[in-house]
Amino acid sequence: MLGIESSCDDTAASILINDKICSNVVASQKIHEEFGGVVPEWASRKHQLNIVPTVKSALEKANIKMEDVDVIACTQGPGLMGSLLVGHSFVKGLSMASKIPYVNVNHIEAHILSHFIGDEPPSLPFLCLLVSGGHT
Repeated sequence: MLGIESSCDDTAASILINDKICSNVVASQKIHEEFGGVVPEWASRKHQLNIVPTVKSALEKANIKMEDVDVIACTQGPGLMGSLLVGHSFVKGLSMASKIPYVNVNHIEAHILSHFIGDEPPSLPFLCLLVSGGHT
């Protein structure tokens, strides 16, 4: 699985093979630091520049080719609309060009469920407190 995340200011791509994280590449955007928060327009523009090299790097670090990917996972939200649009548009195009299916992933649910990678899945439903974001 190729996972692509672009919900805020970081562009991330990772490769998951048989419940093992084989690569995790994150391109951070230091440009926002001087403003004390994320500038949404700049974030989406940086995603446009970062997404291709980030995905290429994730594939290289996992030592696989795009043809080896069986599914592409993409953040659908919540997040910054422009940032999400860049990631989702890229994934839809990549999926169509490569004929690899894609799935949308809820950003908040992924924070919670990522802790169970490689472990027994939890019994559903379950109660969870999630605190996430720059203000936590």
